[in-house]
This record gives sequence, C-alpha cells and structure tokens, in this order.
Amino acid sequence: MKVLGIMGSPRKQGNTEILLDNALAGAKEAGAELEKVVVSQLRISPCREIYACLKDGNCAIKDDMQWLYEKLLETDHIIFASPIFFYSVTSQAKAIVDRCQALWVRRHVLGMGKEDNQIRRGVFISVGATQGKRLFDGAILTVKYFFDAIGVKYSGDLLIRGIDSKAQIREHPTALQDAFRLGQQLVSPDTRQ
Repeated sequence: MKVLGIMGSPRKQGNTEILLDNALAGAKEAGAELEKVVVSQLRISPCREIYACLKDGNCAIKDDMQWLYEKLLETDHIIFASPIFFYSVTSQAKAIVDRCQALWVRRHVLGMGKEDNQIRRGVFISVGATQGKRLFDGAILTVKYFFDAIGVKYSGDLLIRGIDSKAQIREHPTALQDAFRLGQQLVSPDTRQ
C-alpha cells in the first residue's frame, strides 16, 4: 500500500511539515510504503485555462506536474498538508489543485478514470495562526474537490488553530500524536470505508 504525502508549505521543518512527517510515520508503522513531495521544490506553473486537456486528458504545460500526475494516480492514499494562507491553502499547493483539472477532465468528461473496487482515501492536515471559527472552511472545500478530481475519498482531517511560529506545534499537547494516529487510521483496514 502506497501513501503519498504532499507538503504544501513553503516553510521547511515548520508546523505543517512536522505534522505531515508524524502522519507519514503513523502510516509507515501501519505497513504503508511512503513517498513525500515537497511542493516548493517543484517547478509547477499555474493552470492557464487553455483547455488542451479536453482533447485527451493531458495538460499541455510541461513541467514537474507531469511527474506528479503519475504519483497522484498510482498512490493508494494521500495526506495533503498545507497551512492556511488567507483562509485557503498556499499558492504552491493550490497550483497542484488547479492543474488537476486535466485529471478531472479524464474522469468526468472523457470517462477515462480507472474504475475498480479499491477505495482511495485522503486526509487533510492544516495549521492556522488565528482562532477564527471558519478558518479552515475554504481550504477544506478546496481539498475535497481536489480529492474528487483525482478519485480519492475525503476521509478526515487534522486542523489546528492558534499555531504560527516555526515548530510551535511541538508545544501543542496532542498534535503530534493526533497526526501519527491519523496516518495509522488512513491505512488501517479497520477504518477503510
């Protein structure tokens, strides 16, 4: 079983990456094979809305997203992690989401999505600096539609408010354990639906 971790924060070894790494460790302990993608290290252009993907489901923009499409399609489960930037995911993470228009076209327009009995699942990890009641609403919607575009069921999240300073998450009383358990649950046969 393969789990792909997508680190959407531009800050290395910050709160988001610490939580993602703990979730990946939980998935590994539960028997998963891991791969982690650090989005800020990739060259991914934004979607240009030229709709070349309507012809055959392939994006005309040739960059690191071509490699990432394969990873997104071959993995069993995804852990998508991004801090909150203006009530959404980071621009680096959003570029990936937007570029998955090609995969959405494959599934929903061209009928090219592979149909099998395997349910691919995904979870979302996010940290935000404020205590806002609706802090994560926009990001959750974005991630849910991203998962839908690539044939992944939104299966849970870990959302933590009031964390901003680099590595401050280590001071949170349960966050690291919660992330570890989220990774375990993602791949556990007892919780798969």
